[in-house]
Amino acid sequence: MNTLLLIIIGLPILEITLMIKIGQQIGALNTVLIIFITAFVGIYYAKIEGINTIKSGMANLYKNKIPLYEMFSGASIAIAAILLILPGFISDTLGFLLLVPFTRKTIISLWLKNKYSKDVKNSEDIIDAEIIEEKIDKDEL
Repeated sequence: MNTLLLIIIGLPILEITLMIKIGQQIGALNTVLIIFITAFVGIYYAKIEGINTIKSGMANLYKNKIPLYEMFSGASIAIAAILLILPGFISDTLGFLLLVPFTRKTIISLWLKNKYSKDVKNSEDIIDAEIIEEKIDKDEL
């Protein structure tokens, strides 16, 4: 079965089930208030982290470095903001995990390591070579 289809169908079912269970324990109004509070706090924190990521990326650009981590970090902050807007406790938890710089850095480094280490290991087209420069006199041309 397609993983994306499973996520699209399974995640809302889990979210609704968890909201019902928590609503039975603390009340429906408290559950709705918690969902709204986490959305507002999460979006505010995502805004702050996004601004910090932009500042860090600009600092890297001024140093003539490619802001690769900042690009992935910005994308993960955008995904976290979407997860925080969606109602539910599971999506809020995943969103807050993506917003925390330590966990975001860990997730990004693990994802990059898994994605690109397979390409390097499976690649048989890599050839070791040396570049030898020869100086040509202008008279020979």
